[in-house]
Amino acid sequence: MKLYVIKINSILKSIFLASMAIILFAMVFYFKEEVATVFQQKRDLPIYSVDCPDKKIAITFDCAWGSDDIPDILDTLEKHQVKASFFIVGTWAEKFPDAVRLISEAGHDVGNHSYSHIKMGSVDRNRIKDEIIKCDSVLEKITGKEVNLFRPPYGEYNNDVIRVARELNHYTIQWDVDSLDWHPDITIEEIHNRIKKGVKNGSILLFHNDTKHTANIISDIIVNLKNSGYSFVPVSELIIKEDYYIDNTGRQIKKQKS
Repeated sequence: MKLYVIKINSILKSIFLASMAIILFAMVFYFKEEVATVFQQKRDLPIYSVDCPDKKIAITFDCAWGSDDIPDILDTLEKHQVKASFFIVGTWAEKFPDAVRLISEAGHDVGNHSYSHIKMGSVDRNRIKDEIIKCDSVLEKITGKEVNLFRPPYGEYNNDVIRVARELNHYTIQWDVDSLDWHPDITIEEIHNRIKKGVKNGSILLFHNDTKHTANIISDIIVNLKNSGYSFVPVSELIIKEDYYIDNTGRQIKKQKS
């Protein structure tokens, strides 16, 4: 009797496992397109750097806090005949329109850094679109110039952020050299070392205005980089406008004609 019960249990277990296998196979077959989409979805990347043969690089500044050092930064850039790119938050522009005007009139790029400096990878497509359009409107009203460069706050993005920006005819710009100038404990020497170790042809350098050191050291950084053979162009001149692809490191590369 005991042996008979054991055999029955083994048969039932086998039937159960076989049934589960059939159900699992059926689910995979039925949802194969959805499963494939999940695993094959391509991640869109912004531009972190640009592939170029020359020693050209771009200096960028994110503007989201105060504005007192903007005149000093602009004076330094003018002294060294360097054009840079400023990514500006919409609310900052509303608060400091004269600073935005100074940046634009000096011939620097004015880029979009969202309207309210939110983490855009955490909101839906409608909010992403609204943040970009609203910031564009503020900047264009002040400068009279069209905006087509965009940098997401905190460098945070997902596919929706990149795709919405592209739909709005914006190039999404990150960086491959981070000065970390915003960090309260960073030293001048550490900033210089970060720049020196990270820079290469086509690099995009990240700085912020209204920090402890930036306005005071940007002149030395420019001089050191020029002494190393680098020249400076704004992001709008560094990037490739068409017929390009972005590799898995975020480096923008010109497509070769076949």
